[in-house]
Amino acid sequence: MPTKYELVTSVPIPAEATVGHTYELVHLADAYSIPLPSGTLTDPELLARFLFSQQPRWIGTLIKMRDALVAGLGLKTARHLESIGEHDQTNRLGIFKIYGKSRLEIVFGEDDKHLDFRLSVLCTSPTARQEEHRLVFTSVVHCHNRLGRIYIFLIAPFHRLVVQASLRQAARIGWPC
Repeated sequence: MPTKYELVTSVPIPAEATVGHTYELVHLADAYSIPLPSGTLTDPELLARFLFSQQPRWIGTLIKMRDALVAGLGLKTARHLESIGEHDQTNRLGIFKIYGKSRLEIVFGEDDKHLDFRLSVLCTSPTARQEEHRLVFTSVVHCHNRLGRIYIFLIAPFHRLVVQASLRQAARIGWPC
C-alpha cells in the first residue's frame, strides 16, 4: 500500500500555474499532485530535474517505441532533443526547452509541427487545508493539425501513466532534501 507521500492525485490546474494560460485552445490538459515530505527542497527546477532522472525504466522503452513510430513522420525524437541538450544544458531540462522559471514554478516543453506542449512543476505552499508542500505536475497541449489531434488521442493514456508513475517513483526513492 502506498504511503501518504506516494499518493498521486488528479487535480484541477492550479490558478497560480502560469502554464495553464499558455494556449487559447487546449487539446489536452491535466495536473497531478503529490505531497512533499517535510524538509524536501522546494525549488521547482531541482525537483523537476530529480523527477526526470529517477523515472522507471519502462518509460525509456516507451520513448524508444514512440521515436521509432514517429521518426518517419518527421516529428522530433528524443534522440534529436538529447543532441540539442548536450550543447545547451542551462536552457533545457532533460530533453525539453525551459520556457520560464519562478520561485514556485518551472515551465518547459517543446514545439513541433503537429503540436506544442508545456509542462510545469509547481511547488505549492502549505495552507489551512493541506499541511505540507505539494508538487503539482501540469501538462497542456495545443494541436496544430489532424496529425497532432490523432497523436494526442493515442498518446494521452500513456502520458497519464508516465506522469503518475514518475511522481510515485520519485517519492519512493525520496525527494531531495
